[in-house]
Amino acid sequence: MSEITVRPLGADDWERYRSVRLTALQESPDAFVASHEAESAEPEEFWRARMERSTRLLAEVDGEPVGIASVGSADDDQPETAQLFGLWVAPEARGTGVATALVRAGARTAAEKGKRQLHYWVGTDNGRAVAFASGFGFRPTAERRPMRVVSSDDGEEELAMTLPLSGDRGGIAQF
Repeated sequence: MSEITVRPLGADDWERYRSVRLTALQESPDAFVASHEAESAEPEEFWRARMERSTRLLAEVDGEPVGIASVGSADDDQPETAQLFGLWVAPEARGTGVATALVRAGARTAAEKGKRQLHYWVGTDNGRAVAFASGFGFRPTAERRPMRVVSSDDGEEELAMTLPLSGDRGGIAQF
């Protein structure tokens, strides 16, 4: 595989983001809160506003999109915390380091904005995602919430995992 590049998308990149996001929703419908049907019907203004709310990261190989992730505020009562969300990697690029590159870029983005920690919500039944996040340096917190994906109505939960971005990172490798 060629080199993986990750870059933030600007407001004018809304069509590129829309295209990759809709591909993600179609390919992995059970992984997202939104549906392909609902988001594909949204107008340009929706997508432009979305680009302003959070930093959208695009992973590419040879100029072709292979993954996306977003970094935004966790919530108003945690101003020092950013949240990584919407992480998706194209099936043909899974296991090649794309997810790691996106998470690294997300951590750098949050740190550059002065955030002290990065949250990542993971389904408690998704052992692969928990292992990936743990291997990157995320640690589980006591925070839980009902699973917020379209397909979940069985009481499954997500847990917030957190990654320190400043100070003593406990031996966690630099991002």
